[in-house]
Amino acid sequence: MEQTGDHDWIKACILPDHTELQERTLKTGQDIVIGEKCRIDYGLYGNDVVVCEFSKINGDIVAGGDARIDNWCEVNGDVVVEEDAYLGEGVKIQGKLVVKGDLDIGDNVQIERGFEAKGWISIRNPMPVIIYIVMYLVAVLGIEKEEELSSVLEKLFGDDETPDETPLMIPAGAVVNMQTFSVPERMSVGTGCRLHGNIRAGSIGIREETTIFGSLHARESASIGRGSVIHGDVQSSGDVVVEQEVHILGSVSCQCLTLHEDARVDGIIRAPGGLKIERRAA
Repeated sequence: MEQTGDHDWIKACILPDHTELQERTLKTGQDIVIGEKCRIDYGLYGNDVVVCEFSKINGDIVAGGDARIDNWCEVNGDVVVEEDAYLGEGVKIQGKLVVKGDLDIGDNVQIERGFEAKGWISIRNPMPVIIYIVMYLVAVLGIEKEEELSSVLEKLFGDDETPDETPLMIPAGAVVNMQTFSVPERMSVGTGCRLHGNIRAGSIGIREETTIFGSLHARESASIGRGSVIHGDVQSSGDVVVEQEVHILGSVSCQCLTLHEDARVDGIIRAPGGLKIERRAA
Protein backbone atom coordinates (compact mmCIF):
# COMPACT_ATOMS: atom_id res chain seq x y z
CA MET A 1 0.00 0.00 0.00
CA GLU A 2 1.63 3.24 -1.19
CA GLN A 3 1.52 5.99 1.41
CA THR A 4 4.36 8.33 0.57
CA GLY A 5 2.56 10.53 -1.94
CA ASP A 6 -0.32 11.12 0.46
CA HIS A 7 1.88 12.09 3.36
CA ASP A 8 4.45 14.61 2.13
CA TRP A 9 5.35 15.59 5.69
CA ILE A 10 7.20 12.30 6.18
CA LYS A 11 9.79 13.58 3.64
CA ALA A 12 11.24 15.75 6.41
CA CYS A 13 14.30 14.45 8.25
CA ILE A 14 14.69 15.86 11.75
CA LEU A 15 17.45 14.85 14.16
CA PRO A 16 16.73 16.47 17.55
CA ASP A 17 19.34 17.90 19.92
CA HIS A 18 21.99 15.49 21.24
CA THR A 19 21.28 12.75 18.71
CA GLU A 20 24.19 10.32 18.37
CA LEU A 21 24.88 8.03 15.43
CA GLN A 22 27.24 5.67 17.19
CA GLU A 23 29.16 2.70 15.84
CA ARG A 24 26.07 0.45 15.75
CA THR A 25 23.19 2.52 17.14
CA LEU A 26 21.16 5.64 16.27
CA LYS A 27 20.47 7.00 19.75
CA THR A 28 18.25 9.79 21.04
CA GLY A 29 16.42 10.71 24.23
CA GLN A 30 13.31 11.48 22.14
CA ASP A 31 10.83 9.34 20.22
CA ILE A 32 11.89 7.84 16.87
CA VAL A 33 9.73 7.74 13.73
CA ILE A 34 11.07 5.76 10.73
CA GLY A 35 9.22 6.23 7.42
CA GLU A 36 8.25 3.43 5.08
CA LYS A 37 10.69 1.58 2.81
CA CYS A 38 13.76 2.71 4.75
CA ARG A 39 16.95 0.74 5.20
CA ILE A 40 18.70 1.51 8.47
CA ASP A 41 21.97 -0.38 9.05
CA TYR A 42 22.01 0.61 12.72
CA GLY A 43 20.05 -0.26 15.81
CA LEU A 44 17.54 2.23 17.22
CA TYR A 45 17.56 3.50 20.81
CA GLY A 46 14.87 5.95 21.87
CA ASN A 47 11.70 6.49 23.86
CA ASP A 48 8.71 5.44 21.71
CA VAL A 49 9.95 3.80 18.49
CA VAL A 50 7.72 3.71 15.38
CA VAL A 51 8.72 1.94 12.15
CA CYS A 52 6.51 2.22 9.05
CA GLU A 53 5.85 -0.65 6.66
CA PHE A 54 8.39 -2.36 4.39
CA SER A 55 11.37 -0.97 6.34
CA LYS A 56 14.44 -2.93 7.36
CA ILE A 57 16.39 -2.32 10.58
CA ASN A 58 19.77 -4.09 10.69
CA GLY A 59 20.28 -3.90 14.44
CA ASP A 60 18.51 -4.01 17.78
CA ILE A 61 15.52 -1.84 18.67
CA VAL A 62 15.43 -0.62 22.28
CA ALA A 63 12.37 1.44 23.23
CA GLY A 64 12.05 3.13 26.60
CA GLY A 65 8.31 3.49 25.93
CA ASP A 66 6.18 1.75 23.28
CA ALA A 67 7.29 0.18 20.00
CA ARG A 68 5.13 0.04 16.87
CA ILE A 69 6.49 -1.95 13.91
CA ASP A 70 4.27 -1.90 10.84
CA ASN A 71 3.44 -4.55 8.22
CA TRP A 72 6.22 -6.46 6.48
CA CYS A 73 9.11 -4.85 8.34
CA GLU A 74 12.26 -6.79 9.19
CA VAL A 75 14.47 -6.38 12.25
CA ASN A 76 17.85 -8.13 12.16
CA GLY A 77 18.35 -8.06 15.91
CA ASP A 78 16.50 -8.07 19.22
CA VAL A 79 13.52 -5.88 20.10
CA VAL A 80 13.36 -4.76 23.76
CA VAL A 81 10.33 -2.69 24.80
CA GLU A 82 9.82 -1.21 28.26
CA GLU A 83 6.08 -0.67 27.77
CA ASP A 84 3.69 -1.97 25.04
CA ALA A 85 4.54 -3.40 21.62
CA TYR A 86 2.48 -3.48 18.41
CA LEU A 87 3.62 -5.72 15.54
CA GLY A 88 1.84 -5.62 12.18
CA GLU A 89 1.28 -8.38 9.67
CA GLY A 90 4.32 -10.19 8.30
CA VAL A 91 6.89 -8.62 10.65
CA LYS A 92 10.13 -10.61 10.98
CA ILE A 93 12.38 -10.32 14.03
CA GLN A 94 15.63 -12.25 13.66
CA GLY A 95 16.42 -11.99 17.38
CA LYS A 96 14.36 -12.07 20.57
CA LEU A 97 11.33 -9.97 21.50
CA VAL A 98 11.09 -8.76 25.11
CA VAL A 99 8.02 -6.71 26.06
CA LYS A 100 7.54 -5.42 29.60
CA GLY A 101 3.90 -4.45 28.91
CA ASP A 102 1.17 -5.71 26.56
CA LEU A 103 1.74 -7.19 23.09
CA ASP A 104 -0.55 -6.72 20.07
CA ILE A 105 0.57 -8.96 17.25
CA GLY A 106 -0.69 -9.38 13.67
CA ASP A 107 -0.81 -12.37 11.33
CA ASN A 108 2.26 -14.18 10.00
CA VAL A 109 4.70 -12.58 12.45
CA GLN A 110 8.03 -14.45 12.78
CA ILE A 111 10.22 -14.15 15.88
CA GLU A 112 13.30 -16.34 15.46
CA ARG A 113 14.50 -16.54 19.08
CA GLY A 114 11.16 -16.44 20.86
CA PHE A 115 9.42 -13.74 22.86
CA GLU A 116 8.66 -12.73 26.42
CA ALA A 117 5.69 -10.51 27.29
CA LYS A 118 4.72 -9.71 30.87
CA GLY A 119 1.31 -8.22 30.02
CA TRP A 120 -1.64 -9.23 27.85
CA ILE A 121 -1.07 -10.77 24.41
CA SER A 122 -3.62 -9.99 21.67
CA ILE A 123 -3.43 -11.65 18.26
CA ARG A 124 -4.94 -9.13 15.86
CA ASN A 125 -3.83 -6.59 13.29
CA PRO A 126 -3.14 -3.33 15.17
CA MET A 127 -3.93 0.16 13.87
CA PRO A 128 -1.89 1.03 10.75
CA VAL A 129 1.22 2.85 11.90
CA ILE A 130 0.85 5.72 9.42
CA ILE A 131 -2.50 6.61 11.03
CA TYR A 132 -0.94 6.33 14.47
CA ILE A 133 1.89 8.70 13.46
CA VAL A 134 -0.55 11.37 12.29
CA MET A 135 -2.46 11.13 15.59
CA TYR A 136 0.83 11.11 17.53
CA LEU A 137 2.29 14.20 15.83
CA VAL A 138 -0.97 16.10 16.13
CA ALA A 139 -0.83 15.48 19.90
CA VAL A 140 2.93 16.01 20.43
CA LEU A 141 3.18 19.21 18.38
CA GLY A 142 -0.02 20.68 19.80
CA ILE A 143 -1.91 20.83 16.49
CA GLU A 144 -5.68 21.17 16.48
CA LYS A 145 -6.25 20.00 12.89
CA GLU A 146 -4.41 17.34 10.89
CA GLU A 147 -4.32 19.71 7.90
CA GLU A 148 -1.93 21.97 9.82
CA LEU A 149 0.71 19.23 10.18
CA SER A 150 2.72 20.04 7.03
CA SER A 151 2.94 23.77 7.81
CA VAL A 152 4.05 23.11 11.39
CA LEU A 153 6.81 20.75 10.22
CA GLU A 154 7.91 23.40 7.71
CA LYS A 155 8.43 25.82 10.60
CA LEU A 156 10.70 23.35 12.38
CA PHE A 157 13.27 23.92 9.61
CA GLY A 158 13.13 27.69 9.90
CA ASP A 159 13.11 28.21 13.67
CA ASP A 160 16.31 28.59 15.67
CA GLU A 161 15.23 25.83 18.03
CA THR A 162 13.00 22.78 17.78
CA PRO A 163 10.59 21.95 20.61
CA ASP A 164 12.01 19.63 23.25
CA GLU A 165 9.44 16.94 22.44
CA THR A 166 10.16 16.88 18.67
CA PRO A 167 10.78 13.26 17.60
CA LEU A 168 13.67 11.96 15.54
CA MET A 169 12.14 11.54 12.10
CA ILE A 170 13.68 9.58 9.22
CA PRO A 171 11.73 10.08 5.97
CA ALA A 172 10.35 7.39 3.68
CA GLY A 173 12.94 5.83 1.39
CA ALA A 174 15.96 6.92 3.45
CA VAL A 175 19.18 4.88 3.44
CA VAL A 176 21.42 4.98 6.51
CA ASN A 177 24.52 2.79 6.46
CA MET A 178 28.12 2.89 7.66
CA GLN A 179 29.15 5.22 4.81
CA THR A 180 26.12 7.37 4.00
CA PHE A 181 23.12 9.04 5.62
CA SER A 182 20.94 9.70 2.55
CA VAL A 183 17.48 11.31 2.62
CA PRO A 184 15.42 12.48 -0.37
CA GLU A 185 14.63 16.03 0.77
CA ARG A 186 15.67 18.26 3.67
CA MET A 187 17.61 17.39 6.81
CA SER A 188 17.63 19.38 10.04
CA VAL A 189 20.29 18.43 12.61
CA GLY A 190 19.96 19.76 16.15
CA THR A 191 22.44 21.12 18.68
CA GLY A 192 25.13 18.93 20.26
CA CYS A 193 24.76 15.96 17.88
CA ARG A 194 27.49 13.48 16.89
CA LEU A 195 27.00 11.70 13.56
CA HIS A 196 29.20 9.28 11.61
CA GLY A 197 28.92 9.04 7.81
CA ASN A 198 28.49 11.25 4.77
CA ILE A 199 25.21 13.18 4.70
CA ARG A 200 23.33 13.52 1.39
CA ALA A 201 20.11 15.53 1.23
CA GLY A 202 18.22 18.15 -0.73
CA SER A 203 19.20 20.80 1.80
CA ILE A 204 21.03 20.52 5.12
CA GLY A 205 20.74 22.65 8.25
CA ILE A 206 23.12 21.95 11.13
CA ARG A 207 22.77 23.78 14.42
CA GLU A 208 25.33 24.66 17.09
CA GLU A 209 28.11 22.50 18.54
CA THR A 210 27.43 19.46 16.34
CA THR A 211 30.17 17.15 15.03
CA ILE A 212 29.89 15.30 11.71
CA PHE A 213 32.49 12.62 10.99
CA GLY A 214 31.98 12.77 7.24
CA SER A 215 31.12 15.11 4.37
CA LEU A 216 27.99 17.12 3.53
CA HIS A 217 26.42 16.90 0.05
CA ALA A 218 23.41 19.18 -0.53
CA ARG A 219 21.60 19.54 -3.84
CA GLU A 220 20.26 22.97 -2.85
CA SER A 221 21.73 24.77 0.18
CA ALA A 222 23.51 24.12 3.47
CA SER A 223 24.02 26.01 6.71
CA ILE A 224 26.38 25.11 9.56
CA GLY A 225 25.76 26.56 13.02
CA ARG A 226 28.22 28.08 15.45
CA GLY A 227 30.94 25.84 16.88
CA SER A 228 30.15 22.81 14.71
CA VAL A 229 32.91 20.63 13.23
CA ILE A 230 32.75 18.86 9.85
CA HIS A 231 35.39 16.14 9.38
CA GLY A 232 35.11 16.22 5.59
CA ASP A 233 34.08 18.33 2.60
CA VAL A 234 31.00 20.52 2.16
CA GLN A 235 29.49 20.43 -1.34
CA SER A 236 26.34 22.20 -2.49
CA SER A 237 24.81 23.23 -5.82
CA GLY A 238 23.35 26.26 -4.03
CA ASP A 239 24.51 28.60 -1.28
CA VAL A 240 26.37 27.69 1.93
CA VAL A 241 26.42 29.63 5.20
CA VAL A 242 29.22 28.90 7.71
CA GLU A 243 28.81 30.55 11.09
CA GLN A 244 31.22 31.63 13.82
CA GLU A 245 33.79 29.13 15.19
CA VAL A 246 32.86 26.42 12.69
CA HIS A 247 35.76 24.17 11.64
CA ILE A 248 35.59 22.38 8.26
CA LEU A 249 38.51 19.99 7.90
CA GLY A 250 37.95 19.51 4.15
CA SER A 251 37.09 21.78 1.21
CA VAL A 252 33.98 23.83 0.44
CA SER A 253 32.39 23.87 -3.01
CA CYS A 254 29.17 25.81 -3.64
CA GLN A 255 27.61 28.62 -5.66
CA CYS A 256 27.84 31.41 -3.05
CA LEU A 257 29.57 31.13 0.32
CA THR A 258 28.94 33.22 3.42
CA LEU A 259 31.82 32.60 5.83
CA HIS A 260 32.25 34.08 9.30
CA GLU A 261 35.70 35.51 9.90
CA ASP A 262 36.10 33.31 12.98
CA ALA A 263 35.32 30.12 11.03
CA ARG A 264 38.05 27.89 9.62
CA VAL A 265 38.24 25.93 6.36
CA ASP A 266 41.31 23.72 6.03
CA GLY A 267 40.82 22.82 2.36
CA ILE A 268 40.09 24.69 -0.86
CA ILE A 269 37.15 27.09 -1.26
CA ARG A 270 35.31 27.10 -4.61
CA ALA A 271 32.46 29.62 -4.81
CA PRO A 272 32.05 30.96 -8.37
CA GLY A 273 29.04 33.04 -7.30
CA GLY A 274 31.03 34.93 -4.68
CA LEU A 275 32.46 34.79 -1.16
CA LYS A 276 31.08 36.99 1.63
CA ILE A 277 32.97 37.38 4.91
CA GLU A 278 30.81 37.98 7.99
CA ARG A 279 32.42 40.20 10.64
CA ARG A 280 32.00 40.01 14.40
CA ALA A 281 29.35 42.18 15.92
CA ALA A 282 30.86 45.42 17.21
